[in-house]
Amino acid sequence: MEPGSHGAAPGRVSVSAVLPAGGCGERLGGATPKQFCAVQGRPLVSYAVRAMERISWISDIIVVVSPENIETMKTIIEKYGHKRVTVVEGGITRHRSIFNGLKVFAENEFSSHLLQKPEVVIIHDAVRPFVEEDIISKVVMAAKEHGAAGAIRPLVSTVIASAADGCLDHSLERARYRASEMPQAFLFDIIYEAYQQCTDHDLDYGTECLHLALKYCKTKAKLVEGTADLWKVTYKRDLYAAESIIKENLSQQVCVITNVKETLAQVGFLLPESLKSQIKVEAISISLSKNDSCLQNIISGQCYNYVCVNEKRCALQEIQELVDMLEKSNIPLLCPVVLISVHLDISENNSFSIGMEDLTTIKKFAREAKKKNILVYGLLIQYKDPLLLQETVNSAAALIMALIKDRNPELIGQLLVA
Repeated sequence: MEPGSHGAAPGRVSVSAVLPAGGCGERLGGATPKQFCAVQGRPLVSYAVRAMERISWISDIIVVVSPENIETMKTIIEKYGHKRVTVVEGGITRHRSIFNGLKVFAENEFSSHLLQKPEVVIIHDAVRPFVEEDIISKVVMAAKEHGAAGAIRPLVSTVIASAADGCLDHSLERARYRASEMPQAFLFDIIYEAYQQCTDHDLDYGTECLHLALKYCKTKAKLVEGTADLWKVTYKRDLYAAESIIKENLSQQVCVITNVKETLAQVGFLLPESLKSQIKVEAISISLSKNDSCLQNIISGQCYNYVCVNEKRCALQEIQELVDMLEKSNIPLLCPVVLISVHLDISENNSFSIGMEDLTTIKKFAREAKKKNILVYGLLIQYKDPLLLQETVNSAAALIMALIKDRNPELIGQLLVA
């Protein structure tokens, strides 16, 4: 789902990144700074770190945090298995924090060991979690050529200036102006020199790194048109938007695993076909105990959704084997995995073939799986009337998509009926 880069840096240039994460989240409200707010159970800053970390040609990632959050950040790095990350104490303003991050490559006092100075350094906000490799690569290449570069977006609203009396003074022609976004990139020597020459006023009140490169090094930044997903989490509503985007990204693919038994063959064919109109489907017919290489490849490809069609009595044993495989893969470490156990009821009477004891067992199993960040749900397909099977399967597919898209941890262990 989030394939890592295995190529060389653009233009074979050495690259590192500095992520300022020292803000207090005043505009967000609440006691927790926005970079440490949980989105799908994981701090926002972890997503931004991962966006850089999955790009193999970024050598070092410097996360700059306020002194009181250093241990919190180190705990996040350890919990989510982040690599190539150094935590640095920030300053009292954004520019002072970035300057501290740059000093790791130039001054011993800011790190236990001096990191190798990169040719190009990326600066990116820790609260912009959706940056992709393509825009990072474009900005880095532009910085290598021009000395500095930054992503921009069209202005959404017209910018106006007010007079001293609070009335309109003038407005800017929106078509001529752009919103400065992140990421930005610089030749390291240029941006470091700019920060060294900064006045206290620049460091305390400035916000634009590209302006510093222009003001102190006469370097005109190349502006690179960015994508719509570069926005910054600023207000509480942005956290909900971020969660919605993450859920959508996790809901792009599902693996449907069907046991080879004859009674399941028809459902095993119809269910993936019904899902294909809504999501990319990888359908395989195996017994999980065989540790199929095709399934291993799907897991390795960062699939976060699984549907197992099984006979009701043996389902949990096979589901446990899939949970074990997912846990070993470390896939659930970063984002919750949805695992839906589909039970096929082929009994001819009208009563449910799954009793209270079975339901209790499913709930207990789901609670244990949740500790591993795997969300287990149950779904019962009643295979009563062959003429109504397609309709029943379509209903099951709709329930599956709702569970995948919502990823609601409060519903784990529930048995839904299609």
